Amino acid sequence: MDLFVRTGKIALGSRLRMLTAKVTEDAVKLYELYGVDLAPKWFPVFFVLAEDGEKTITEIAGDIGHSQPSVSRIIREMTAAGLVQANRKSADKRRNVVALSPKGMALNDKIKAQYTDVDAAIESIISEARYNLWEAMEEWEFLLEQRSLFRRVQEQKKLRESRDVEIVDYHERYAHAFRSLNEEWISTYFEMEEADYKALDHPREYILDKGGKIIVALYQNEPVGVCALIKMNDPDHGFELAKMAVSPKAQGKSIGWLLGQAAIQKAREAGASRLYLESNTVLKPAINLYYKLGFQKVVGRWTPYKRCNIQMELDLEN
Repeated sequence: MDLFVRTGKIALGSRLRMLTAKVTEDAVKLYELYGVDLAPKWFPVFFVLAEDGEKTITEIAGDIGHSQPSVSRIIREMTAAGLVQANRKSADKRRNVVALSPKGMALNDKIKAQYTDVDAAIESIISEARYNLWEAMEEWEFLLEQRSLFRRVQEQKKLRESRDVEIVDYHERYAHAFRSLNEEWISTYFEMEEADYKALDHPREYILDKGGKIIVALYQNEPVGVCALIKMNDPDHGFELAKMAVSPKAQGKSIGWLLGQAAIQKAREAGASRLYLESNTVLKPAINLYYKLGFQKVVGRWTPYKRCNIQMELDLEN
């Protein structure tokens, strides 16, 4: 179809729905051909009950990958058609089970010839086709179970947008962004402290003039993320990774990851053997980012921040 040539893979869902519609249309005709009074959407429930015997709705839903409300609706329809006996008491009186009725069992005997012919017809299509659709569906189902299409598109969106992010060195024109971005997240979760005001009100005197660095993430030329490396007074010539902030409107573009990688690279270039940071475990996305960057939890350092309840370090020599 010309539409799918033009749309390409972005119309996967539409194409699958059209294929499903064609197969379902033929399924209705096939049931009529064999004199089987069964709606196509009932088949998974019918098959499970025919093969396994009585089951609860929860068990059926788990077997066929449907929701319980969906299975309940199908059971009601099949009960009205006389194919299922619902609300049967099992040996375990706490379990309400459903099972095929005598009419359903008779239909199961009748449908087996249809199974044989349909299976042979599908095998003939597979033999004529270049690709085995049945095996491909199994593989796709497995892959989508690992990572859904939605998640994969999210990842591609983040990757594409991250290419438009530029990491630059600090300039006085970014002073307002450095302060406002940090003040925004600190005030959202905690309270500004004396050490915050020192670094944010006087970044040149408190950070840059002491051998530290500040980097800025620009998205479409707008500063949307900042991060500082504060020089530490220790024999390892280490830096503290601090004052990392990303604008809420720019989240989801891997800006924190890009800032973190750039900061690590700058610390290495400056000859540091390790990188230290302080945070709070309430900031779960930030903590996850630090672990992803390679930081590990440490204890024992003095901190000027009341909000700090976790300290982490990254060994830059490994």
